[in-house]
Amino acid sequence: MLPIDVKVTLVACSARDLLTMKCPSCEHENTVDAKFCDQCAAPLARACGSCGCALPTTAKFCPECGDPVKSFGDDRRFVSPRSYTPQHLADQILGARAAIEGERKQVTVLFADIKDSMKVFSDRDAEAAQKFFDPVLDCMIEAVHRYEGTVNRVMGDGILALFGAPIAHEDHAVRACYAGLRMQEMVARYAGQLHRSHGPVIEIRVGIDSGEIVIRAIGNDLHMDYTVVGQTAHLASRMQQMAKAGSVLTTAATFQLAEGYVAMKRLGPMEVKGVTGPVQVYEVTGAGAARTRLQVAAGRGLTRFVGREVELEQLYRVQKLAGRGRGQVVAIVGEAGVGKSRLVREFVRSHHTAEWLVLESKSAPYGRASPYLPVIELLRDYFEISAEDSTHSIREKVTGKVLGLDQTLQDAIPPLLDLLDSLEESHPFRSLDLVRHRQCTCQAVVRLLLSESRVRPVVAVFEELHWNDPLSLSLLNEVVVAAQDSRLLLVVCYRPEYRDQWRNRPNYHQLHLEPLASESLAEFLQALLGSDPGLDSVKRFLAERANGNPFFVEEMVRSLIDTSAIEGSYRLARPFSTNEVPPTVQAVLAARIDALPATEKHLLEEASVIGPTVPFELLRAISALKENELRIRLDNLQAAEFLYSTRLFPDLEYTFKHALTHDVAYSGVLHERCREIHARVADAMEKIYGDRLSEQVERLAHHAVRGEQRERAVHYLRRAGAKAIGKSALLEARACFEQALGVLKTLPESEATLENAFETRLELRPVLRQLGEVRPMLEHLREAEALAERLKDDRRRCQVCSFMTTVLSTLDELDDALVTGTRAVEIAGRSGDVRLGAVATSCLEEAYYYRGEYEHVVEIATASLPAMPVEWGNEYLGLAVPASVFGRSWLIMGLAELGRFAEAAKYETEAIQLAEQTQNAHTIGWAHLAASMLHLFEADWSKARSLLDHWMNVPGTEVAMLFPWAVTSSAWALAQVGEVGEALKRVREGERLLELQTAKGIVGHRAWGYHAASRACLLLGQLDEARDLGCRAVESAQRQPGFTAHALRLLGDLVTHPDEFDAESGEAHYQQALALAQLHGMRPLVAHCRLGLGKLYDRVGQPEQARENMTAATKLYREMDMHFWLEAGEERGSLAI
Repeated sequence: MLPIDVKVTLVACSARDLLTMKCPSCEHENTVDAKFCDQCAAPLARACGSCGCALPTTAKFCPECGDPVKSFGDDRRFVSPRSYTPQHLADQILGARAAIEGERKQVTVLFADIKDSMKVFSDRDAEAAQKFFDPVLDCMIEAVHRYEGTVNRVMGDGILALFGAPIAHEDHAVRACYAGLRMQEMVARYAGQLHRSHGPVIEIRVGIDSGEIVIRAIGNDLHMDYTVVGQTAHLASRMQQMAKAGSVLTTAATFQLAEGYVAMKRLGPMEVKGVTGPVQVYEVTGAGAARTRLQVAAGRGLTRFVGREVELEQLYRVQKLAGRGRGQVVAIVGEAGVGKSRLVREFVRSHHTAEWLVLESKSAPYGRASPYLPVIELLRDYFEISAEDSTHSIREKVTGKVLGLDQTLQDAIPPLLDLLDSLEESHPFRSLDLVRHRQCTCQAVVRLLLSESRVRPVVAVFEELHWNDPLSLSLLNEVVVAAQDSRLLLVVCYRPEYRDQWRNRPNYHQLHLEPLASESLAEFLQALLGSDPGLDSVKRFLAERANGNPFFVEEMVRSLIDTSAIEGSYRLARPFSTNEVPPTVQAVLAARIDALPATEKHLLEEASVIGPTVPFELLRAISALKENELRIRLDNLQAAEFLYSTRLFPDLEYTFKHALTHDVAYSGVLHERCREIHARVADAMEKIYGDRLSEQVERLAHHAVRGEQRERAVHYLRRAGAKAIGKSALLEARACFEQALGVLKTLPESEATLENAFETRLELRPVLRQLGEVRPMLEHLREAEALAERLKDDRRRCQVCSFMTTVLSTLDELDDALVTGTRAVEIAGRSGDVRLGAVATSCLEEAYYYRGEYEHVVEIATASLPAMPVEWGNEYLGLAVPASVFGRSWLIMGLAELGRFAEAAKYETEAIQLAEQTQNAHTIGWAHLAASMLHLFEADWSKARSLLDHWMNVPGTEVAMLFPWAVTSSAWALAQVGEVGEALKRVREGERLLELQTAKGIVGHRAWGYHAASRACLLLGQLDEARDLGCRAVESAQRQPGFTAHALRLLGDLVTHPDEFDAESGEAHYQQALALAQLHGMRPLVAHCRLGLGKLYDRVGQPEQARENMTAATKLYREMDMHFWLEAGEERGSLAI
């Protein structure tokens, strides 16, 4: 067991797996065999070095064998991280401390230990064992430090290391894998030496996982206090325990980040103790062939190169100058992922460089720790040196090529061999002082390049200059100076935050690479995803989120593929999240942010809390910086391309360069600090925008919620919801009100809270009605009803009863609707409140309409409308549409059913005028739908179609509850005017919408919808479909006598169609429809039924009955001025429809 203090708790059971170890750091109970806490990764076990017995924290002697307690970990080198961390890394950690304390970080955790260490050293005391352990620990620690990881804890037989924090690296997962491989290689060599000297057999195992931690604090001794988010440390520890000796195991999280850079073998899903469900496990088997993102992408297959024609032409022009002996330097500058390497690749592989020597250096992020690494890479490329070449082979290649090029370069050979680590140890060059050594090294490389350029022109490429070490950069400076009169083109690439030293040189050119323009991005997305129309929404999302950055786009597409949001080649398979940041992109952006000076990083985080768009006045109000320093820091953030100014007048405003950058910056801020900044933003906004708060209610609500200012949050959420209703943004309105209700639940109960909860539910109700969310609407009304009773408030009781009436009508619960509607009218009457009365009567009109009691609709509507003042035209009074429009609409449809068309026309004009004034899609639609019903009854098909099309073309109407009614009615009108294709299309769409609404419980207008769709099919000769829809209309109208009558008359028309005449069934259907129509005063329908019977009797040879019904129909048509049927009858010699 490991020599670390632990408290052992014995649970009342003898089974070993019920023994637990309490973590001394967080007190979490862990299994007895755990070496590290699976919640905070603190080391657990402390054991006797002689017998292995678990020891209490205070033990000085082993209670089992009596030996003094001395463990492997007593080596003073490992007392604190400062004691074993190289100075250059310690300086980086302390330098980054102010910027990263109290933040979330994406990291990779590595655990390594000696396999079966207690068994290996069971026959040796602690001091003897320590002599074997120390070199193993040294190998582990050296491997971690080589790739700029930090060893956070050293145990007797193992280590815990972190990559990505406190030193930020965008490739933290790759570094961890490389470190794991290196320590295995080094320990294997050491173990081989031990074996040859008859020492113990030592093997190590390594486990790796990637995830999130919260850094609390970093001490002067470099000890880092952090909290692991999720199971990252636990999984890394379990990977180490599951690993075979000599192997490195990792998880899918690390695989996603390191894929391509590292060779991995998929071991498949495995059960991991302490984790629900199987975990995908991979074995790291070696370094991959790729070292750069472009090489990884090339391994998968590069996307077509687009949008860089101008930049390529600039490179070709500069190349021509260099080819004429006027050496040139080109700096390609752009943010991570914008395509610098791809541009260089296309340039050096073009026909323009066919006769040039192209030398490339691919810098790696960990190269800063290795002097001259990019230069060495360039030389290995030039001398064609492979990993298999021996020292002797390298010496031969270098010497032969250099002397073959230029005999005067004899003295350059030792520095070149030294760079390539192939110079004899005894060579005099190695004894030079540091200054002379550096001078000779630089001169050797410069002379080599210049000599080669005299033979043929040379393109020397140094990518990722921001990762180069100081000595390499110094050498490049000398190349730039010496190349002015040579045929050398030096191409360098770096990110905006880096500054080169050559800007004032005459042969220097800077090529700033911007994100892809919209047209090029569209072409790129087409090449990447294909042309499936279903992917249009995905392409819009990618364009918005990635802002033209090709790498971000490709990684987001990979993420969508990995999560099965898109599949095949390619199509949308399921809804996709718009908030996820691919881990590869997260790593790149987080590392860039962490590299900022602490002041600028904190400023960027404050800006991210404000939002993607950052008003300067608001940032100044919440920042502790003085204005002059604030502007300087903002200029720096602009130069580094994190922000850019989007508006100068009337107010200065900044925007994040990428939505993804904003998301990553925001995600790094700890909850408590984030909450405090949000609260400060809300306070500042109220002061800055005091005279125009209505413009900012959405943002104020957002900041109040995130700032946990609950009363303020409810206030602004309700205002934001009301504002969204005015814009017909129903989903946005729903989200605001529901969020307000969620916040209200967290507040202490009081009368004010109860009133707020009631009013918010009533504000949400019309939104849910328009969205067709009937069941949630009913649930909220039930809760509002209970609140009204607790408040003992008659006004609120009346409101609930009124709105309950409309819901019950929609659900086809018409008897209950009549009860609640009548009660609402009674309460309003007792109160004398005209507004309550207007709402109550309007809602009761709806119940009467669906019950087929049209005379009652007209009676109460004509009585209540005059009581509404003209200035109420835009007052909604809690309804989905203003009461003045709502009441008139039911009145229009009631009068139309009764055949009182002239009266209905008067109210039609008023309703449409009032509706248009609101500029609200639902209100306009409701008035136009009611008016269209009037014109369908009058058989003014073109007018009905025009009214319906007008509404359906208003943005936002497609989510309205009445939309299926409108679609099916328009299908009927279109069929009547002969637009066959469009009519059938709307029949299909109407059917689909009606089925969706039925699933939600919306059945109030279902019967009419199926009736109208069936009418369209009958007119178009689609008899089978018309019959099916007609039967569904009858089934849907069981509780609605008026709609039942229409459906029965439709069935009569269907069975008396010339192609399938059934006189007996037709007569029965017409007679049933006629009886209901007469009972409910539906005079137009009475006339249609008489017409249908007259034609039927005429066909079966019953002239008296035919004449009687035809005469009755004619009389009714004339009385109601129903000219369409009269004119049609005159043309054909008989009445017809």
